[in-house]
Amino acid sequence: MDILGLLSPELVLLATGLLVLILDLVFYREGGRQVWLPLVAVAGLIGALVATSLLWGTQESLLSGMLAVDSFALFFQVVAGLATLLIILASWDYFKGKTPFEGEFYGLLVLVTLAVTLAAASTDLIMVYLSMEFLSIGSYILVGYLRDDPKSSEGAIKYFLYGAIASGIMLYGMALVYGVTGTTNLAAIAETLASGQLTGDFLWLVIPALVMLLAGFGFKIALVPFHHWSPDAYEGAPTPVTAFLSVGPKAAGFAILVRVFLVAFPSFQVDWVAVLAGISMITMTLGNVVALKQKNIKRMLAYSSIAQAGYILIGFASVALDSPSVFNGVNGVLLYLLGYLFTNVGVFVAVIAFENSTGSNEISDYAGLVKRSPWLAGTLFVLLLSLTGIPPTAGFIGKFFVFAAAINVQFYVLALVGIVNSVVAAFYYLNVVRYMFFLPAEQESKVKVSPPLAVALGIATAVTLLIGLYPQPFIDFATHSVRLLSIL
Repeated sequence: MDILGLLSPELVLLATGLLVLILDLVFYREGGRQVWLPLVAVAGLIGALVATSLLWGTQESLLSGMLAVDSFALFFQVVAGLATLLIILASWDYFKGKTPFEGEFYGLLVLVTLAVTLAAASTDLIMVYLSMEFLSIGSYILVGYLRDDPKSSEGAIKYFLYGAIASGIMLYGMALVYGVTGTTNLAAIAETLASGQLTGDFLWLVIPALVMLLAGFGFKIALVPFHHWSPDAYEGAPTPVTAFLSVGPKAAGFAILVRVFLVAFPSFQVDWVAVLAGISMITMTLGNVVALKQKNIKRMLAYSSIAQAGYILIGFASVALDSPSVFNGVNGVLLYLLGYLFTNVGVFVAVIAFENSTGSNEISDYAGLVKRSPWLAGTLFVLLLSLTGIPPTAGFIGKFFVFAAAINVQFYVLALVGIVNSVVAAFYYLNVVRYMFFLPAEQESKVKVSPPLAVALGIATAVTLLIGLYPQPFIDFATHSVRLLSIL
């Protein structure tokens, strides 16, 4: 019973996903819509969030060390649950007329959310691999969900091919780690590597293993050079799926990256910190420079998401858990992810609203949006300011914490590259603002925002501003969630 209680959020998500799929199968009518199915998914997600809140403060290891129920895992359960709730609201009207199999989408989305929570809680390399594959397979299906859309199918195939290669490389890295240490448990790996029992020849195998693990984790985060799937998958996928890809798998990738590298390989920190700092700078720069030339807003946001991953990585590359400073790096990663959740999902909700009304995702078609829909233009303006990192928004707080962490450990070049890239990013974010507010519209027809989209957009914008105006509770939430590292 204790194990069932500790796994209650995951069990609720599993039951909800299966229930939605079964109800869709039982009540399916050709040409009809089960408009109440999203409500079942929403109820299950709220139940999972309630179960998560009841476990807050728990620090337990279960299933022979395969999973952990700690503040770090619970943080990502909250992030995944909130992101999926907003995306279900955004999907309410999106699939109308696009597919006769709308109900399956909500079941799959909940099950992929379950995969994110399992990935964040994994404390064994076998469980890491299984949860990553669970997440990947669900994501491939969601990207290609519109089977009659060639772009959706193309994006899914590219995502699958890159994912299969990255998965194989990651698994080979895990095999090397097991070969060196004789265990797949993260804490046991750290203990073996720190014991001094291994010879130099064996220890050298850890370095290529770390590179291979980083390839697998970097694929999910869309770090350069593991990012090539991202633009095509983002552009081709249904827009609600694109919104989920920008948050869900990215959060899972960072959760696994932080837990595996800090728990299993603290004795190799000098090596992987240097690699991560270099990848961070390249990722930020490439993402922002390529985004400058994009004409399609979904493709622009794909490269923006790559750049945002680079900013978040600054925090992890600047990790200093023994520092007396509040900027320990990891809490900056969590705080940035929390703000990025509401900001980026909010932007995609606005894109969905515009796409539903106009059928377009071209940036030039956003011209004169302030006259066609002041609410949509105003909220999108706030969210784009947050992505840029301008106060008083969540994006500013997140960037402040990761840049401060870099300065705290004297990574001045890394912080400078991040600041310069933020200035570069302002050009393409504010270019959308220029179209919305300063260029005349070619059409005068109103852009309608459905009630579910308006609610999701309002929540995302309000929380984005709340984090910027009153950040202390969110800072405390992120800082408390790092306390799993006390088990080291």
